[in-house]
Amino acid sequence: MPSHQRAVMTLSVPPLMATEYRQLAKEKGESASEFFREIFTFYKQQTLKNELADLQQYGTTKAREAGITEDDIDRLVFGDR
Repeated sequence: MPSHQRAVMTLSVPPLMATEYRQLAKEKGESASEFFREIFTFYKQQTLKNELADLQQYGTTKAREAGITEDDIDRLVFGDR
């Protein structure tokens, strides 16, 4: 989304959380909006990392069940390169 376009959101949080949020943003020298964007971006990145780790674990488990070794994977992926 281009930087000049914005959507206004209203969030409801407990008073203590709102106070802590504002304090953290102030300590970082950011507006509440900038701080939210940073937190949201971090959350998305962490979610993707966790999904990748889950997929890697799934693939590892399935490869072991099938008796596939790392050498087999290299051969299957890279062939005779």
